[in-house]
Amino acid sequence: MEVVAQLKRITALLELAVEPVYRSADLTVSEVEMLVPLRYAEEPVTAIRLAERLGMSRAGVSKALARLEKRGLVSRTSNPEDRRSALITMTIQGNAVVDDVFPRELAAHGELFTKLGRDRGKILAALEQLALSMEGGLDRTQDKK
Repeated sequence: MEVVAQLKRITALLELAVEPVYRSADLTVSEVEMLVPLRYAEEPVTAIRLAERLGMSRAGVSKALARLEKRGLVSRTSNPEDRRSALITMTIQGNAVVDDVFPRELAAHGELFTKLGRDRGKILAALEQLALSMEGGLDRTQDKK
């Protein structure tokens, strides 16, 4: 439980650091998390693929995409290979928003880590070990189903 508590604390601090950036752009955390990969995607993406990549529910992605489309940040077009799905692309306005927000988000996060100094490498290694351990545990859990 101590590890989970620390992870929750870190997540809350990261979100707190970027809150003013998102607020100034009138975006939510999940909307930014969706826009950034779309901005750098080399080709249109389906909502299902986006949901899988982000670890979000299809319904959550669909709802967020509807809001983003209404604001003119993304566009959805019919998928010629599968008429049941749509292809999502960024609009020029959406690209401009990400190009403004994402560097400021990175700067806000970076500011939190300035005092790590020499310990940065050890901390990154420990986080990598934690992630690998958790992935292994998740794999074992899913194998049992």
